[in-house]
Amino acid sequence: MADTTRAEAARALEGARPQVFWLDPDVPGHDVPEPAPALVGDVHADLVVVGAGFSGLWTALIAKERDPDRNVVLVEARTTGWAASGRNGGFCAASLTHGYENGAERWPEEIAELERQGMANLDAIEETVRKYGIDCELERTGETLVATEPWQAEWFEKAAAEGQAKGERVQAWNAEEVRQQIDSPTYVAGYHESDGVAMLHPAKLAWGLRAVCERLGVRIFENSPVRDIRSVPAGLRLETRGGALHTPKVAWGGGAFPGPLRRLKHYLAPVYDYALMTEPLTDEQMAAIGWEGRQGVSDSANFFHYYRLTADNRILWGGYDIVHHYGGKVRPEYDQRPETFQKLAEHFLETFPQLRGIRFGHTWGGVIDTCSRFSVFFGDAYGGRLAYAAGYTGLGVGATRFGAQVMLDKLDGLDTERTRLRMVKEKPLPFPPEPVRSLGIELTLRATAAADRNGGRRNLWLRGLDAAGMGFDS
Repeated sequence: MADTTRAEAARALEGARPQVFWLDPDVPGHDVPEPAPALVGDVHADLVVVGAGFSGLWTALIAKERDPDRNVVLVEARTTGWAASGRNGGFCAASLTHGYENGAERWPEEIAELERQGMANLDAIEETVRKYGIDCELERTGETLVATEPWQAEWFEKAAAEGQAKGERVQAWNAEEVRQQIDSPTYVAGYHESDGVAMLHPAKLAWGLRAVCERLGVRIFENSPVRDIRSVPAGLRLETRGGALHTPKVAWGGGAFPGPLRRLKHYLAPVYDYALMTEPLTDEQMAAIGWEGRQGVSDSANFFHYYRLTADNRILWGGYDIVHHYGGKVRPEYDQRPETFQKLAEHFLETFPQLRGIRFGHTWGGVIDTCSRFSVFFGDAYGGRLAYAAGYTGLGVGATRFGAQVMLDKLDGLDTERTRLRMVKEKPLPFPPEPVRSLGIELTLRATAAADRNGGRRNLWLRGLDAAGMGFDS
């Protein structure tokens, strides 16, 4: 059976385009915008936002909403949504802390407030999409965690009872109940949360936010990487290949690309994540798996898969493999990894054997800005004239809007419900220098894989990381 699955997975991958599905201009409905001009000469602004991913786009948009007269410039090294914002799974979560458990362990005294602000943030994203008419295929479907081994489901019943006592719309499902929702012979239990996650088309959201920014008067320059930052009497000077930006305030949203902001390199470990996209499912194939709720799905192993339906009923299937390259190298050739795609395709067919014969249309990878606490952190530089947010660790589609508000609050010197959070004031532990960094990451990945094979039992290495506040969360 294993040899058969390997062969069928290889056939399913034949002819797949080595390209990000969301960014593919040949997919019907993908109206990829023309690149904005590159920066040439000297440009002055009240606020410069670096990075045209979600972090920078939300910052520019909210800055103009707060003060329509503010002169805002957005500068991007490549094109809008080119990096993580256009390569992710399109799960837009309310959580600001990479899940309730991670937040409760680190900030127990304010987790309720973090959850409240996170849900308000997700509501505001939905309202912004509606207000500006952004066609990003947003569906407030919720998310289901599925267990494929009994140990993965040990917390489901307790968490559901606690959530329901607080008025949350959560449910724990046994094997039969979860298979009535989405039919896979691998499922032994499920945990469904109805309100806190939306599915969307990430590139369309990025393009839509860019269009709104332009309508509000934001000047955008693309293909203009910031190569140097210098303090000058009037503020900061940001130099690119073709010109320079002059501004009293900078919001830095470069994600896994810290550029000249070298202090971020101590806190970020770029890791690669990979995904497949099927061709559209037929009505018969959809009937074979159910999935009428169209919710996002993740399994509950340490190395987990995430998957969801697109608007035209393709299945995005990603996750599991976490790949870190020595020195945190980020290179275009790392975007494709055939051995990972083969593994993912095999796992897909094991999860949905009724879909054997399906074809994958796209394969891609991208880099995640991982930090040791697995959720966004904040800081400033150059005497408070530059604010940054980074380290979203794969859960930034929704949280970047919150991060944008924090950066603007800090730059404007505001005391808000956001800036008062300990989560915002504290930084994660930095990663050690090389070669210790890569050795530690490799040891952690191996120990985590062993935990998945051994009923979730964490060895001494993982328990030590947990005690130090650096426990691995993929």
